[in-house]
Amino acid sequence: MSKTLLIKNARVLVTMDAQRREIADGAVFIRDNVIERVGTTDDLPQAADEVIDAAGHVVVPGLVNTHHHMYQSLTRVIPAAQDGELFNWLTNLYPVWANLTGEMVHVSTLTAMAELILSGCTTSSDHLYIYPNDCRLDDSIEAAHTIGMRFHASRGAMSVGRSKGGLPPDSVVEDEAAILKDTQRLIETYHDASRHAMQRIVVAPCSPFSVSRDLMKEAALLARSHGVSLHTHLAENVNDIAYSREKFDMTPAEYAEDCGWVGQDVWHAHCVQLDDAGIHLFAQTGTGVAHCPCSNMRLASGIAPVRKMVDAGVPVGLGVDGSASNDGAHMLGEVRQAMLLQRVGFGPDAMTARQALELATLGGAKVLNRDDIGSIAPGMAADIVMFKLDGAGFAGALHDPVAALVFCTPANVNHSVINGKVVVKDGVLRTVDLPVVLERHNRLARELALKAA
Repeated sequence: MSKTLLIKNARVLVTMDAQRREIADGAVFIRDNVIERVGTTDDLPQAADEVIDAAGHVVVPGLVNTHHHMYQSLTRVIPAAQDGELFNWLTNLYPVWANLTGEMVHVSTLTAMAELILSGCTTSSDHLYIYPNDCRLDDSIEAAHTIGMRFHASRGAMSVGRSKGGLPPDSVVEDEAAILKDTQRLIETYHDASRHAMQRIVVAPCSPFSVSRDLMKEAALLARSHGVSLHTHLAENVNDIAYSREKFDMTPAEYAEDCGWVGQDVWHAHCVQLDDAGIHLFAQTGTGVAHCPCSNMRLASGIAPVRKMVDAGVPVGLGVDGSASNDGAHMLGEVRQAMLLQRVGFGPDAMTARQALELATLGGAKVLNRDDIGSIAPGMAADIVMFKLDGAGFAGALHDPVAALVFCTPANVNHSVINGKVVVKDGVLRTVDLPVVLERHNRLARELALKAA
């Protein structure tokens, strides 16, 4: 028996459809997990199994987070890693992360996903690249299933430790044959290639400074033999560029191409220091970029040339990055920072509010190689979020509620629908007991900090 859901009376419905329609008094009719009809409230059916009155709300497609390290929510503002650039920051944190457990991965994923969902995110990637003790990617996948988030689980890996010229200590790297074997297991066990899939697996060696050229090439072959996407870090800061030139005698983009890491099934995180030739290569091949403005500022990595990338035709989405290099995971806040940072770097016309919002919806969908999320249109997955505009933070801005959503102080969702299910109602997350999760998370974070000390 099918179930229907009606969202009606929206102050404005931002569709992100082909015409980029914004519908006053908008409504959406959903059957099971798929959007069936979109229009004004008067044009749509007036009854459904469940009805949400979105009066006074801006209704937008669920936001898409294209880069995260959810386990890092356990290690926010660690004193030794509050300052410093990327390599220094990582060097201080690797010994802390060496004490991670499977329980910690599971609980931190629940916490990170709760934070994302409440900020308007409905689909997220996560890049778990460190597997000490009993940690498995399965721990993250189980958490996503529990909380109800659409999830691209990236099987990261590190295989080149300090003894071989890499950045991480040898204690946190893995054998390359074991990495590939476990990655194949995960794909065969969990990957769902169907339309509207809630769970996909991504092949994701961590970075050029922590894995070998052989692993990069073998990972690409494995991914393409199973039809799954590829993800890694690239060109994050000037030290990253220097490492690529010293070790490979190539720019990061040249190295990516040499390893087979370009194409519509590939996206790279950061690309802050991607040069013009790299931008052209990515545009020509459809290679995506996860732009992480808050993290890039936190680590002083620079300002990614996102305006230039988008104008060239590079697919660009947004990512909150790890909670130890952002210390927050608010997707709507990331939209705001993306707009503001492009203006700081490239002028007041570099990015509009609506362009920034598009990066977080359609942009993220394209980067994840999906055509079934990112817009509110018939046939799309029913991932929809609603922001109420009656608070002090929006006072005086209601003449353009869509722009207000981006320009004003980032708000949390009032309602969130993921895969046709109401996951947040009246600001309350319904799928987990959040206070209980947070108490457990904070206890485990203290244990991790004490072990490191």
